[in-house]
Amino acid sequence: MSSDPWGRVDETGTVYVRTAEGEREVGSWQAGSPAEALAYFERKYEGLVVEIGLLERRVRTTDLSAKDAQAAVEHLREQVRGANAVGDLEALDKRLEKLLSTVQERQEVRKAERAKQSEESRKAKEELVAEAEQLAESEQWRVAGERLRALVDIWKGLPRLDRKSDDELWHRFSHARSAFSKRRKAHFAALDAQREDARKVKEGLVAEAESLSESTEWGPTAARYRDLMTRWKAAGRAQREAEDELWTRFRAAQDVFFSARNELFAERDVEQGENLKLKEALADEAEKLLPVKDLKAVRAAFRGINERWEAIGHVPRDARPKVEGRLHAVERAIQEAEEAEWRRTNPEARARAAGLTGQLQDAVDKLRAQIAQAESAGNTAKAAKLRGELEGRQALLDQALKGLEEFGG
Repeated sequence: MSSDPWGRVDETGTVYVRTAEGEREVGSWQAGSPAEALAYFERKYEGLVVEIGLLERRVRTTDLSAKDAQAAVEHLREQVRGANAVGDLEALDKRLEKLLSTVQERQEVRKAERAKQSEESRKAKEELVAEAEQLAESEQWRVAGERLRALVDIWKGLPRLDRKSDDELWHRFSHARSAFSKRRKAHFAALDAQREDARKVKEGLVAEAESLSESTEWGPTAARYRDLMTRWKAAGRAQREAEDELWTRFRAAQDVFFSARNELFAERDVEQGENLKLKEALADEAEKLLPVKDLKAVRAAFRGINERWEAIGHVPRDARPKVEGRLHAVERAIQEAEEAEWRRTNPEARARAAGLTGQLQDAVDKLRAQIAQAESAGNTAKAAKLRGELEGRQALLDQALKGLEEFGG
């Protein structure tokens, strides 16, 4: 018989392994010595040791799932517990028990990590949904559209939640995108309709502008072109290609008209510039007539200047007020001289002035006499009152005498 700490071979060749529960038969050996029998069954034990070691390494160094790891551990435990091998099978079972605990701990860690990841994913998706629902109301069509496309890419990169939660959030997300797309399509459909209306309006404006391009009614036609431009701006924009083509035709028609007008006005500006020089010379000549000394001669000279003035023609509009103002100032001075002469030589006006002066003189003389009488009587209060009246009447008399002097005495 042969034995070692973990097994023995009896005299019949039966091989036993020692366990905590006692000996267990693992096989028989008839082909060789008992030592060879134990060595054979010990090699089977070492095979189990190697398999356990490999599984421990897989669990430690690979992403072996908990489910697969548990299955592998249970499979090896069954092998160890029923193994036909000689060795410390209890130690192997403890190693497997410890490995199973490690797998379960890792499973709990991964479960917690998945729960955390799921919560983070849920929060991230809820934020994406909230942003998408906000963007669904935006009218920044290009920016919002690009952002929604970016949100889809972000969504695809996030881990899935449980099916119900993921489906509910995706439904809201998808609904927001659809709502934005519908609003954008409706907006651009309305915009296309507006642009088509604008195209029709602008085609009419272009036709009218082209019909006016040869007009020589400069003022009215220029006003009509300004009105056409106002209506053009109010019509809104047509489709881009139509807008550019219509605007080119509209501007070309305007250019034909305004180029012709500007050419004519340039010729007029030269002519009116010469007219201005002539009128400035006449204004100089008229101003030399002042001050008026010989009214008759001045009147005749001014009449000749005015006739030449009228024959000259137009001057530039911006220069007109100044040069005409100079001539009008001379004309007013002559009119004032004529009025003064009329007043001086009018016998009726002179008689009225003389009569008024006489009346005022009589009143002044009467007041002086009354003052002298009051003073003689010692009535100083009455005398003071009469002096106040005298001062007023004397002032009126002085003015009347001055006016009478203008009539030559």
